[in-house]
Amino acid sequence: MSSSEASVSGALFILSGPSGSGKTTLIRRLLDEGELESVSFSVSHTTRRPRVGEKHGRDYHFVSDSEFDGMIAEDRFLEWARVHDHLYGTSLDEVLPKLASGTDVLLDIDVQGAQKVLETDEDRFGEAVFGVFVLPPGYLELKSRLERRNLDAPDVIARRLDVARAEIQRFQNYDYVIINANADRASRVLASIILEKRHDKARIRGQVAAVLASFPEPESALEDGPTDT
Repeated sequence: MSSSEASVSGALFILSGPSGSGKTTLIRRLLDEGELESVSFSVSHTTRRPRVGEKHGRDYHFVSDSEFDGMIAEDRFLEWARVHDHLYGTSLDEVLPKLASGTDVLLDIDVQGAQKVLETDEDRFGEAVFGVFVLPPGYLELKSRLERRNLDAPDVIARRLDVARAEIQRFQNYDYVIINANADRASRVLASIILEKRHDKARIRGQVAAVLASFPEPESALEDGPTDT
């Protein structure tokens, strides 16, 4: 691992959850509201076809199987996995430059990819990587959401619901859990998680050092420490 890869100042927030849990909606609300500066969404690559309303470069980078395989061969992915018969991956070019500039990056990836990043990329990101698991309020609500999307055939929805139970059982691998019963409230919870991590003493150490450097040197040793007031 090169030193340049390890020198990041932004934080990586990994969002996972079953299909229909509302991860994409939470991310869009957070970005559209514009209350947080220096936060960006990492657009994943996928070999599946675009759904109605999806745009290349905004929702996903839609690529062919051969293009995806070429990126794997060139080691251009932070993580990649096969999910529901399609390939999904997070490009390093989508993540590392943003982190290096101090921007917090949001990833929407499945539990397979999340586990790889959370467990194996400590050298690259240090302690600046956090997992957020997004849950539906219950089985019936998740089933209803998948049906209302009108994107999948009944057998595909049934398969997604079967997979959802196994995915939810892995919530303990994450640092935070958001139960998405109300999108507005859940989006505010996500924003609060990001803000809390921005003020962690380990991450803000450089800013504290700059504040201390602005003070003149004490005139005597007696002034080095705190005094009673």
